[in-house]
Amino acid sequence: MNRVLSLKKNLMLFGVPILIIGMMITLTKSSLFARYSNILSIGITFDLLLTVPIIYFMLIRKTSIPKTTVVPFLVVGMVICSLILPVQNQYYLNLFKTWIFPVVELSIVSYIIYNVNKVIKRYKINKSEKVDFFTTLKKTCSEILPKSIVIPLATEIAVFYYGFIYWKKRKLNENEYSYHKDSGTVSLLIAVIFILIIETFVLHTLLQKWNVTVAWILTLLSIYSAIQFLGFLKSMSKRPISIKDEKLHLRYGIMNETTIDLKSIDSIEISSKDIELNKETRKLSFLGEVDSHNIIIRLKQENELIGLYGIKRKYKNLALHVDNKNKFTIKINNAIQQKI
Repeated sequence: MNRVLSLKKNLMLFGVPILIIGMMITLTKSSLFARYSNILSIGITFDLLLTVPIIYFMLIRKTSIPKTTVVPFLVVGMVICSLILPVQNQYYLNLFKTWIFPVVELSIVSYIIYNVNKVIKRYKINKSEKVDFFTTLKKTCSEILPKSIVIPLATEIAVFYYGFIYWKKRKLNENEYSYHKDSGTVSLLIAVIFILIIETFVLHTLLQKWNVTVAWILTLLSIYSAIQFLGFLKSMSKRPISIKDEKLHLRYGIMNETTIDLKSIDSIEISSKDIELNKETRKLSFLGEVDSHNIIIRLKQENELIGLYGIKRKYKNLALHVDNKNKFTIKINNAIQQKI
């Protein structure tokens, strides 16, 4: 019974906006639109960009559905307007894209950052331990955004946060361990960033002689890639491995992470020997075989490794690098012994 009621409720919440969108698309295919395209285009634009989101908002305002789900309807409205309206009738659509939608995007990002900072401040008042920004960001986004865009958006925000905002040196607590100091990943990422900068300048100069638009598109893509790598690089020193609440939190910047119950650890050993990576055995580093390791953790049952943009992979054995491998191994073994 509850399932039937839930289905009817969702059908109403999403069916009404979708019905209006369908009517607008049908209208553009009619003979009436062919005769009065100028006037009808204005009406269709305002309906898809304003009426549909407003009606959807009114329907969900008293539900638990995040209010930010209005944004996907805005995006869908812009895309549909671009596809169904003649180019010469997209004046108001272009105004919306240029002046209003960027403000909406900026407002959402600002709202997310505000909520993250609020959670962090509240956490610091109650606890003396450091709070992890990326974890808090994902939790905050999941409360106010559709599930499908939580991880991608949180990752993009985190890239810029770690790359350009978070410059303060991260001091380790007693239960935290670094992994970036002796790892080859840092040198590799720095080299990649420098190569991107040099190659971008050279390619832009060469391509500009052939096609200015293509040159600038590739240049912007290269700059964006360099920003991504910078965010990845800096996040490694800001997100240490930690042992807390009988759990081992393994992180590799914002690229990979997993949480292991200490009682599920079968064994931990110091080893730098090559291992065969497969569905059961993986590396914490997102570089896989390219990166070195000095610790191997074997579990009693399968666990989940979460990568960039929420990509999940199963594992039972995990190889990783820890700067202070001896202290880390002793700490884990002592914790395991206490659980026996």
